[in-house]
Amino acid sequence: MKPKQKSALITGICGQDGSYLADFLLAKGYRIFGLERRASKKNRENISASMHNVTFLSGDLLDEASLVHALKKAKPDEVYNLAAQSFVGDSWPQPVYTGEVTGLGVTRILEAVRQVNPKIKFYQASSSEMFGGSKESPQNEKTHFYPRSPYGVAKLYGHWITINYRESYGMFAASGILFNHESPRRGMEFVTRKITHRAAEIKLGLAKELRLGNLDAKRDWGFAGDYVEAMWLMLQQDTPGDYVIGTGITHSVREFVEAAFAHLKLDWKKYVKVDKTLLRPADVHLLLADARRAHKELKWKPKVGFQELVQMMVDADVERLARGQ
Repeated sequence: MKPKQKSALITGICGQDGSYLADFLLAKGYRIFGLERRASKKNRENISASMHNVTFLSGDLLDEASLVHALKKAKPDEVYNLAAQSFVGDSWPQPVYTGEVTGLGVTRILEAVRQVNPKIKFYQASSSEMFGGSKESPQNEKTHFYPRSPYGVAKLYGHWITINYRESYGMFAASGILFNHESPRRGMEFVTRKITHRAAEIKLGLAKELRLGNLDAKRDWGFAGDYVEAMWLMLQQDTPGDYVIGTGITHSVREFVEAAFAHLKLDWKKYVKVDKTLLRPADVHLLLADARRAHKELKWKPKVGFQELVQMMVDADVERLARGQ
């Protein structure tokens, strides 16, 4: 007998992670439903290649009734909650909105799952920003949390409410504590994409300088396409859990700049200016993943290295700009 086709509902499907996850699950034979806010319907660039294989449903993490409706319509086996106000910088001027979407939004969708079908497997996109100012490095699943931004605080609420629903209601609810993961589909507001896009513009004579804030901040950067596999693997386990996902290697913003400009044979020091207005009220100086649990239990390891990631992003931006996009 032919096995039943699995289905998944992805919130935030038009974002970087949502689009890579949709591609990954489609390759696995899944039927894909994407939850989409009315305001985001114009932003389907990331999912354009797979769009004809996705059923879009209207919904919003601010509106629990819409989530219940979407779940009843999709009848998914798995739900991946990737939607959020996901930019740390914007969480400072928009702390309440960030809390509503990134924090309380998780409760709304968990409650909707519990009401519609508590047997649905649920994935929550937690974040390394929850560790923030932790003195322990590298960080693993037992490291104490110390968020340093409204975004980090909201993500921590979403993380703990997921654990709460798992332990209170026996739901299969897992969280991936993902460290920074980038790609050519990264939003322009994020520092990595800001760097690669501006470096490409400078190379093509379309810009003259790049203004950045803290060049000394260090992050554990990986490729988003690798990390969505870890999300899927978490929901294939016999029991739900929480997993740190990262490369275990750290690089500074300065190193990212150097790699991007060097790939284009440019001297970054001639073009990069430090702008103090871009510094945040509180910054996270070092994040480094200890992903040994994921290596052991999920059999997951990253495939794309730092240099390859930077070059992939630079090349994509050069090609995009050369096409006039």
